[in-house]
Amino acid sequence: MHYRDLRGWLEGVESFGELRVVEGADWNQEIGAVAEVAARSETPPAVLFDKIIGYPAGRRVLTGIHNPTLKRQCLTNHLPLDYTRDQFIAAWKERLDQPSLIPPRVVDSGPLMENVFEGSDIDLFSLPAPFWHEGDGGRYLGTLDVTISRDLDEGWINLGCYRVMVHDKNTLALYMSPGHHGNIHRQKFFDRGQPFPVAISFGPDPLLWFFGQMDVPPGESEYDYAGGVRGEAFEVILGKNTQLPIPAYSEVAIEGEVIPGTKIPEGPFGEFTGYYAGGLRCEPMLKVKRLMYRDDPIITGAPPFRPAPGAESNLIRAAYIWNYLDKAGVPDIRGVAYYQTRMLVVVAIKQRYPGHAKQAALIAAQCRAAALLTRYVVVVDDDIDIWDSNELLWALCTRTDPIKDIDILRRCWSNPIDPIIPPEERGFQSRGIIDACRPYEWIHEFPKVSGASPELKKKMLEKFGASLAGKK
Repeated sequence: MHYRDLRGWLEGVESFGELRVVEGADWNQEIGAVAEVAARSETPPAVLFDKIIGYPAGRRVLTGIHNPTLKRQCLTNHLPLDYTRDQFIAAWKERLDQPSLIPPRVVDSGPLMENVFEGSDIDLFSLPAPFWHEGDGGRYLGTLDVTISRDLDEGWINLGCYRVMVHDKNTLALYMSPGHHGNIHRQKFFDRGQPFPVAISFGPDPLLWFFGQMDVPPGESEYDYAGGVRGEAFEVILGKNTQLPIPAYSEVAIEGEVIPGTKIPEGPFGEFTGYYAGGLRCEPMLKVKRLMYRDDPIITGAPPFRPAPGAESNLIRAAYIWNYLDKAGVPDIRGVAYYQTRMLVVVAIKQRYPGHAKQAALIAAQCRAAALLTRYVVVVDDDIDIWDSNELLWALCTRTDPIKDIDILRRCWSNPIDPIIPPEERGFQSRGIIDACRPYEWIHEFPKVSGASPELKKKMLEKFGASLAGKK
């Protein structure tokens, strides 16, 4: 199912029954709470909020892009909707091995330009930016956004997802954590005493947001990779004030400048770790020069909260880690899973030589796709279903001797939202490496696993499954 923009994506989601519409919610905490409840349901839906209290019908907020079912991930990534998890990861590994790059195409106009405001006509509060969590420091327009910037020296375009807090009618606080390309771009401008030009799409094609989270190499643009996945160029409008390429089919977008030497409050904000670890901070002021939005605009939101069970929403990042392992020459990787948003990487291998598990763990721990904030890397044998947390815990409890199988890496890359690191030490963290494989040197003497074989269990399900399910 091919789609062109967020509205086409919504039509696709609705066609297979995963869209819910909620009317009459308050932008103050209710939208965030409903989104969290929905994300913890058995099949978490996308939720479109309309008739938001204090706003006319048609000023909408969409959640559920960031915690999608496998079918929605397939839709977003232009893959067949019936793909299994393994087929999804395999398709992404192939894309990473043989990337197709299609640069964006500049157009004169697009749906984004249906409503354009400049100067004193700009009013960011005309949009229902939610107050997501009870303890937040303000309303956040940007939680699932695409922030567009240009490298001052080399000219390449970066797309990233950074949080954006509303201060007044034309002022935002843009938080870019250290080490990210957007932060590096900003610092180059600031080092020369220049304002940092940015454009931000608050209702992008979900595929652009997915790439905005990923680790595209510096010097290359997420636009090109996303165009390759979609199979056609993204249409962009060059911003009047910034000359930055803005998606022509964005729902909402702004242009502005981040002013060096200024400081305004940013946060606290309940982050994806499930904590308010970042606290209240000061960030440079972003002055909005131009506000644009479509008729009946949709703000996309990814309200973070304590992570929901499972690892389905991290399939692309798992594919990236697997790709790095392959490029490093680590053989016989049988699977990669990524849990708790960023905190836990699990790698399954078919052991081939002494130290194979440790090699896989160390590379997975420090490759670009997992270098930031990963807390633990666990390597298991290929008989463990890495997508089943009970099997993972079983391997940890029965195939590890803590004194032999746990190592610690120190002074690894973290950031200020890491809840366990004292504020004065944030930016660094330690990392646990756990070899939960059967000991290679006596693997053939290791006790055999008890229970029925997978083949026998499958046969019994086919024979007696209806009886077990209470069906006649």
